[in-house]
Amino acid sequence: MIFPPHCKFVGVANGTPCGRDKAYFLTRYIVRETPGGTEVIEVKTDPEETGLLRTVLSTRVLAAGDEVYHYPEPVNVQDRTFLVTEAMRSGYRCTIFSGYGEQTTFVIDPDLSGFLRIHVYDITPPRPHLSATLTDLERTGVFGDLEVVFEHHLRDIREIGADVYPCRAAGFPRTIDADRLRPGDRVAACMTGRELIKECYGDSVTVVNNICPLEAVRAEPFIARCCRSERAGVGLRNGLLGAVVHWGASAWDMVEAVRLVATTWRRGYDRDSGC
Repeated sequence: MIFPPHCKFVGVANGTPCGRDKAYFLTRYIVRETPGGTEVIEVKTDPEETGLLRTVLSTRVLAAGDEVYHYPEPVNVQDRTFLVTEAMRSGYRCTIFSGYGEQTTFVIDPDLSGFLRIHVYDITPPRPHLSATLTDLERTGVFGDLEVVFEHHLRDIREIGADVYPCRAAGFPRTIDADRLRPGDRVAACMTGRELIKECYGDSVTVVNNICPLEAVRAEPFIARCCRSERAGVGLRNGLLGAVVHWGASAWDMVEAVRLVATTWRRGYDRDSGC
């Protein structure tokens, strides 16, 4: 796959006002229109020269004509996962994208196999705070340089069919925080809910299903949500590497957690020493 690391390395040539043998010093690729259609060209400029415009030493056509597709809508050029995904869907070897500020970039021979897949574990209802926030953040391009793909594992706890659920915020008719529990109730809760029930009811009420997203982790690297602040951070959980963020984590907390787990995974994690 050929995908420029930043749109600043891609130029658009609609003419040659400064001569045909010159290119802007940052330019590594040029998109230009020809009688035969659009061409995407790799250029090499003279590294010994100074100034904004440098002499072009060599060029190479990377894609041209029927191989090239212009994406019809402006996009966020920092959302690299989205761009590769859309390039794959286009069915063309090369897809050219334009940004909201008329930046230009392209993807040739799109392939997501080199992107890191991070597994996201969360529950609903109410709104799955971690999963939904990561989806919103991804659209901003904040993870663009990481080249990651999020695989969401979202559990709908309504499917448990319990008599009592943890919190009234989710809209359940009976919850641990708002109603008196009765012997024989089937309760869905996490570790914190289990401890609360134990303190209030002893052994007369049994938790039949653990809803904590961290307990559902089956793949690595991962990021999961948990209400226990002592679990927060990056490390091994049941032998799997991942990040845990608190139930009420901010968007910035999530960004930092994703970046840390991606960096840790790629540099190699010593499972024996924990670093």
